[in-house]
Amino acid sequence: MNRIFKRTRWMYLLAVLFLIGLGILAFLFGTNARQWVMQPYNKHIYSSSGLVGGATLYDRNGDILVQTVNGDREYNSSSTVRKATLHVVGDAEGYISTGAQTAFASQLTGYDLVNGLYSMKEKPHDLTLTIDAGLSATAYKAVTEKGYEQGCVGVYNYKTGEVLVAMSLPTFDIEHKPNIDTSQKRWDAVYMNRFFKGRYTPGSTFKVITAASALENIDNIMDQSFTCNGAYTVVRGSQVKCNGVHGRVTFRQALNQSCNSAFAAIAAAELTNEQLTATAEEFGFNSSVNVNGIECADSTFSLEDAYPIDRGWTGIGQGKTMLNPCHEITIMGAIANKTGATPTPTLIKRSVNIGTLNYVSSDVAAQLDNLLRSNVTNYYSDSKFPNLQMCGKTGTAQVSGAEPHTLFVGYSQREDLPLAIVVVLEKSGGYGLTNCIPIANTIMQDALDRYTGNSD
Repeated sequence: MNRIFKRTRWMYLLAVLFLIGLGILAFLFGTNARQWVMQPYNKHIYSSSGLVGGATLYDRNGDILVQTVNGDREYNSSSTVRKATLHVVGDAEGYISTGAQTAFASQLTGYDLVNGLYSMKEKPHDLTLTIDAGLSATAYKAVTEKGYEQGCVGVYNYKTGEVLVAMSLPTFDIEHKPNIDTSQKRWDAVYMNRFFKGRYTPGSTFKVITAASALENIDNIMDQSFTCNGAYTVVRGSQVKCNGVHGRVTFRQALNQSCNSAFAAIAAAELTNEQLTATAEEFGFNSSVNVNGIECADSTFSLEDAYPIDRGWTGIGQGKTMLNPCHEITIMGAIANKTGATPTPTLIKRSVNIGTLNYVSSDVAAQLDNLLRSNVTNYYSDSKFPNLQMCGKTGTAQVSGAEPHTLFVGYSQREDLPLAIVVVLEKSGGYGLTNCIPIANTIMQDALDRYTGNSD
């Protein structure tokens, strides 16, 4: 009897070990499947130079972005389109990790966990992206013709979640790849899509978050006024300098004119560390946006052990805060929808169940929508955005030892053009008003022509 008991115990132990081993195998199978597919012995799909047999990638209009011809990957016939869409399409070698040829390799090569690897002749897996190649080319030309060499542009449909543009600089023509020396400044992070993976000091674009926190926590904020004499003194010897001398301004006027004095006063004297942190995290800071499995860089925010002077600088977007452009454009989407929510961004056309990003209450979103529209009508001028009914906020972000970055983020209120846009120009000097707004307008005017056929 004792011998039977011992044998039974050993059988149970072997069964448990078998199940553990089976679990480990399943985990490795699931997590490493794509790497196994990308081995040299799968020569109809991969070679020493990378992907050679993947399916065709199309843009939203059916234009070919990349296809396989006689065992080689061939890209769009336009050099401008190839440069503008490089970081979305990706390269065959996989250096651009967020490019579709790497991020969506399983779809393009026909691999799945149930059936394994298909022959491309038996089961084509063409993929249509949400990207608009023509609009991306417009974005590329609008930025580079002004002489800017580093930065990004994103365009996002805040009703459907579709990303129409995710253009990143520096870039290159993948059909005529230059000799890239990544130690040179001109090629800094050339393989990174800055729209998805970049982080920037937000500058005055963060005043949208500070304004939201004020609306949530200060009952009479819309009735308050502030005096700007060129700086806000937190304590003796500690000041936050302003970008001008604005005199007496209301809360609305302070946002319109991007008054540092007023927003530093709001953050330092009327909000607490906990309140401003709660609003930032409500808007998705300290978490990241996921785009069809592409994990964007997280936007970071911290006021831990911060003093009022620290909170003052943070309130104008010059503290430790770092913002991801894709995340920022979804914030605009949540405000544009006036619901505080926006669809999760997608790069794959006809994606289903992409989810929703819920940021803030509909009441606060509606008030921010009104304020951002006021920025254009009362300060930037509608003449800079003809027929677009634009809302938005510019920013100038100081960079240690270099010229400041300039930014613009905004959206059209037109029902037939539900698009949000972000423009980031690295180390460009100047101001978002003069640098970024003309570029944003050029891109949005092209979108207006493409999607409404009516610029009147």
